[in-house]
Amino acid sequence: MRRGQRGFTFIELMVTLAIMAVLALVSVPLAQTALQREKERELRSALIALREAIDAHKRAAEQGRIELKIGDSGYPRTLESLVEGVPDQRSPVRQPMYFLRKLPRDPFHPDASAPAAATWGLRSYASPADDPAEGEDVFDVYSKSSKVGMNGVPYAQW
Repeated sequence: MRRGQRGFTFIELMVTLAIMAVLALVSVPLAQTALQREKERELRSALIALREAIDAHKRAAEQGRIELKIGDSGYPRTLESLVEGVPDQRSPVRQPMYFLRKLPRDPFHPDASAPAAATWGLRSYASPADDPAEGEDVFDVYSKSSKVGMNGVPYAQW
């Protein structure tokens, strides 16, 4: 085999290019999997934070710290109220109680310009578990994404 002026034969060059192509083909799916795992971690964290805040709001209502009207469930009326705060009825100065510092976004929501609250599906206390629907309060949240997680469960069912 004759070496070219640069020191590589044509075959060596082709083998090098083939190896680089295989590495590129392997690395792209790995990067996509890593990105999906990160988004799933963010989704899990956001759902936990939101559900804990909703539960804390309900506990505060049961303790008489949040003013309830007849027929109110004790769950927050909106997701935004978890961040904006509600007056503590046991505080002499009605100091607000905050349940979240910031409203997390659904990482799988396609519109990055949408407000964080609009990225979530909401279920009211009065809606059935198998057919979640919005209502007068926020009993639970879910992802609006139609995608399926790496565990085989649709994100909307997490």
